[in-house]
Amino acid sequence: MVTSQGAWSARCGWLLRLQSGDGRIGWGEAVAVPSADGLDALAAAIAALPVAITRGALEERLLQLPASLACAVGMALAEHDGLGATDQGGWRQAPASAWLLPAGEAALPALDRAREAVLAPVRGAAGPPKGADVLTVKWKVAALDDAQERHLLEQLLERLPVAARLRLDANGGWDRATADAWAARLQAEPRLEWLEQPLPPPDQAGLERLAARLPVALDESLRQRPELMATGAWRGWQVRRPLVEGDPRSLLAAFQAGTPRLMLSTALETGIGRRLLQHLAALQADGPTPAAPGLAPGWRPEGALFAADPHVVWEAAA
Repeated sequence: MVTSQGAWSARCGWLLRLQSGDGRIGWGEAVAVPSADGLDALAAAIAALPVAITRGALEERLLQLPASLACAVGMALAEHDGLGATDQGGWRQAPASAWLLPAGEAALPALDRAREAVLAPVRGAAGPPKGADVLTVKWKVAALDDAQERHLLEQLLERLPVAARLRLDANGGWDRATADAWAARLQAEPRLEWLEQPLPPPDQAGLERLAARLPVALDESLRQRPELMATGAWRGWQVRRPLVEGDPRSLLAAFQAGTPRLMLSTALETGIGRRLLQHLAALQADGPTPAAPGLAPGWRPEGALFAADPHVVWEAAA
């Protein structure tokens, strides 16, 4: 995957199996950030965990853990408390995902494939597609020469169905002048759902100014300034990535309470993390501002690591 921050070719992390004294099992996943420092810090934190610990001591310790490990522990504890249990409705499945388009010219054939996959099954139906039949695409920008990407944008808009929705993700790679130029072209475009992290996280003033012109969603800013998630200081959309945010139980509570303008996005997790992500995405779809989750269909490898059954995932990783 190519973004303005570079190319990703691998994802790694750890899986957690947490068993209580009465035999209940909870599963978790800790993804590592794509850097040697991130791997080393996470490995050290995992090595420091005791083999046996009381629930209260684990809850206290969770506050000092790296975010991805706190997510793994919080996932497992939530399952111990009944998340996904049959009498609670089980693990829910996510609605149709947005389609992730690669950077550069590869976006155009990828859009054609996504359009065929989503719209072909409903051909012949009366009227325009609705609900899950609406195509939502997310295109990675700010990865190539801007003039080239602006030219590709025009081609993409020509191919994009009238009822489709478009998200543009710059990963903080634009400056204000570039973002303004894109906004001038797109602020009257009805298919634009939002610009995702168009400016670097430190430029909060620029992001606020841009959001006054057209919808803006924050992503990387939320990781660098978590207070934007907690205080409501940002009134636009938030792209939430549970696997890298820490204990996910607060996010679970937010979706259960119907908090608006939250959208779920993948961290390219295994089947264990994906189970939580899909459940949260289903809750989001029931809320006041439903939006297609960003599950990156077609970008995950096949195999047992990505199975729906956590026992299968665990055995594949052993």
